[in-house]
Amino acid sequence: MRLIASILISLTIALSLTSCAAPTATEPATGNLAGSTPPPPPAPPAPPSAPPMSSPTPPRPVRAEVTIDTSCKTSADCAVKNVGNCCGAMPACVNKDSPTDPAAVQAACAAKGMMSVCGFAEISACQCDNGRCAPAGGTAPQVQ
Repeated sequence: MRLIASILISLTIALSLTSCAAPTATEPATGNLAGSTPPPPPAPPAPPSAPPMSSPTPPRPVRAEVTIDTSCKTSADCAVKNVGNCCGAMPACVNKDSPTDPAAVQAACAAKGMMSVCGFAEISACQCDNGRCAPAGGTAPQVQ
């Protein structure tokens, strides 16, 4: 009976020691896994949140085109100035004191989606012709 008691005690100690031991590494399963249930697919990632929207830029005011003065009393009142057109520079005979703003003319053209024929006649001098400034010695496009 002593022998059976010592065997039982030895088995109890052996079982208690093996239950505390670290589990052994197992090799990954290979081969046909047809009978096993596949793991569930990973959860889809959360959609990225949209970046915060900025406020739209305020509309740019288009400068009003200046009114060109072509009036004169004498030829001394006239001068060749760049009045501008949708293509770029446009020299014309205008009153020497008349304001011009070629950039405003181009901005207005762009705002209206207009274009112009490029090129112009050279104007070397202006004269007063019937109260209006005109190219001296020739004809050229005039500002209305």
